[in-house]
Amino acid sequence: MSLEKISAQLSTYSESGEQKIPPVELWDPPYCGEIDIEIKADGSWYYNGTVFKRIALVKLLASVLKKEGDDYFLVTPVEKIKIRVEDAPFVLTQWQWHEQEPQTMVVSTHLDNQFLLNSEHPLEIAEDGSLYVTVRHNLTAKVHRNVYYQWVDLAKEQQTANGVELVFESAGLLFSLGSIA
Repeated sequence: MSLEKISAQLSTYSESGEQKIPPVELWDPPYCGEIDIEIKADGSWYYNGTVFKRIALVKLLASVLKKEGDDYFLVTPVEKIKIRVEDAPFVLTQWQWHEQEPQTMVVSTHLDNQFLLNSEHPLEIAEDGSLYVTVRHNLTAKVHRNVYYQWVDLAKEQQTANGVELVFESAGLLFSLGSIA
């Protein structure tokens, strides 16, 4: 399986040139093996040990990324190829308050995926204290350290069932940054 063949099978751009996310969760093609693609913890993509330089290709491949159990795959309607992901496939790098809904955050990944921080895209704390946000289906973005510190600045201490936690609100929900010792 080559990158050129995968790219040729994908037509994920609308007439306006805006990327659409294909319904990969509905596709169940046969498994075709592995390809030497790895997504590093910083969100960079590597093929055969060399970093991808074409961001458009990375965005295209990310649009057909699927997670099954602990494994990640690039899927087309006819093929499923396993790749490696070091941590999370996306990195949450920016946030801002929504223009029409002031108490709702719009968050962005390093690949320009934008969505609201809400019940569909919740913030979760891993056992090691790392923060992750669901991007789509079961794909997550690790919260970048800069975003974390910005959220700490706006968070408030609140007594919860887990003790005193740093929390902030988005879309009418409270999100925790963790317990305060």
